[in-house]
Order: sequence, then structure tokens, then C-alpha cells
Amino acid sequence: MKIVGGTITIDELRQMAADRFGNLVKAVVDVDRELIAVDAELHADLEALLLEDGSQQKNLWGINLYPEMPREEFIEFDSVINIRPSQGNRSRDVESEEIRGRIIAILEKRIER
Repeated sequence: MKIVGGTITIDELRQMAADRFGNLVKAVVDVDRELIAVDAELHADLEALLLEDGSQQKNLWGINLYPEMPREEFIEFDSVINIRPSQGNRSRDVESEEIRGRIIAILEKRIER
């Protein structure tokens, strides 16, 4: 598991995917601190890592990254940690277009293609 506060390359993500799931890397994005935690079996493990690092749970969103896919299929906004009715998110999907946009902007900043 790793917290990315600088940048990570797409090749590093490809290697993480190959080492664990084959085609995807689980990630959790802190939309407030603009950090990404990557490379664990469970989103909950990445969430715990960021919480220990000072993040607030309300700012953490789970996603899957597919390093071999084209840009429009690279991100999947799906994780059990995203189910939070108290924030208006009632499914595993990130339902807010605003939060999706923030996640995409953070990924574009942190991932070197």
C-alpha cells in the first residue's frame, strides 16, 4: 500500500495491477487533501491508511483504476466504502458529478501517462 502525494507513473500502476489483480488497481482518493492511496486487496485497507495519515472519512472515495484501458475507461467509481446515505451517496458508485470531477482532476495531477 502506498499514499501518492507526488506523482506515480502509469507503468507503476501497470506493475501493481499485474502483481495483484491482473488488470486493476484499487485506489482511494482524498478529495480534500488531493492524495491517492493505491495497491491493496480492499478499498477499506487504503481508507484505513489514509485515516491514519490524517484524512477525514467524508473525503475518501473508492475507485478502481485500469492502467491498460483507454482514458475514458480508466476509472471505475465503484467501492463498498462509497455507500454513505448520510452524504447522499446510496450506492457503491460515486453518484455526485462534482465529486467525480474532483477525483478525475486529482488523478490527472498525480498520474503521469
